[in-house]
Amino acid sequence: MLYWLTALSDGGDIFNLFRYITFRAGGSFLTALLFGFMFGRPLINVLRRKQGKGQPIRSDGPEGHFVKAGTPTMGGLLIIAALTVATLLWARLDNQYVWMVLFVTLSFAAIGFADDYAKVSKQTTAGVSGKIRMLLGLLVAAVAGYWGASLHPEGLTNQLALPIFKDTLVNLGVLFVPFAVIVIVGAANAVNLTDGLDGLAIMPVMIAAGAFGVIAYAVGRVDFTSYLEVHYVPDTGEILIFCAALIGGGLGFLWYNAPPAAVFMGDTGSLALGGALGAIAVATKHEIVLAIVGGLFVVEALSVIIQVMYFKRTGKRVFLMAPIHHHYEKKGWSEPQIVIRFWIISLILAMLGLATLKIR
Repeated sequence: MLYWLTALSDGGDIFNLFRYITFRAGGSFLTALLFGFMFGRPLINVLRRKQGKGQPIRSDGPEGHFVKAGTPTMGGLLIIAALTVATLLWARLDNQYVWMVLFVTLSFAAIGFADDYAKVSKQTTAGVSGKIRMLLGLLVAAVAGYWGASLHPEGLTNQLALPIFKDTLVNLGVLFVPFAVIVIVGAANAVNLTDGLDGLAIMPVMIAAGAFGVIAYAVGRVDFTSYLEVHYVPDTGEILIFCAALIGGGLGFLWYNAPPAAVFMGDTGSLALGGALGAIAVATKHEIVLAIVGGLFVVEALSVIIQVMYFKRTGKRVFLMAPIHHHYEKKGWSEPQIVIRFWIISLILAMLGLATLKIR
């Protein structure tokens, strides 16, 4: 919205700053951060009054989690509100990539909100039927996949770009939308599975958003793509505004989610943020790089898949408990140890993902 102030510029005044994505990204970050600090505590107070007993705790979960009973959930509302306000304020509203990512984020937030509401109102860990959540997620992702394909330049439409291999494209044709669906829904559910300890999910999400903010900015500039020898995707640079807002809103939320958490993100936040990362990966043609940058989320999801499949076949478990962060809890690691070590792993993976921009 503020971009339109450039119409008042003669090229040499303060209004000219709004032409620059980097300047607006900084404004987006600060806006979302201040929003989180201003409205975090009031939102938590409202959630605590409305929810009463807070998020239900799994009876078969780690023993240390029972002390968290009564902690309100749906804290993801703070992140989603902060990043939405900041993005609408600082991004170019004529950019379709921004609207595509916002569509996925808000749609998955609505799905997660319905699930969280069902859990707290019925005081059960079941929530909305998994089949219904999956169906709604598939529909949202399908729309986003088709939308993204229609925005890509002709040479990249329905193509899968491979990292490291210069100029290599795989034509997926009609399979591109189903592939995009897998990326977006997979990312949403992987982040959802990761959100099991105080602060565990939000920091890796912010790290991944930072990495993809750099990628979006780079692939949206023809001079950068020429130097890096990556595929040029016009107009994706504006996604940096969204990523900066996500980081700012995430930090505002982490202020209250740091151990011991005053509020949980809930499915409202985890599904939305995971879906957002998937949508950004599809928009920037870096779907495979998401598996590297978000490698922690991939491992968390795989640990659940492996546990379920192995148990069905043998009646035995590979891990003491899945997702894998609970396995380490059962092994005696303290919650801060797991969280901080997983943060470190996420940062390393993000650096590896960014390295693919230059390794050709």
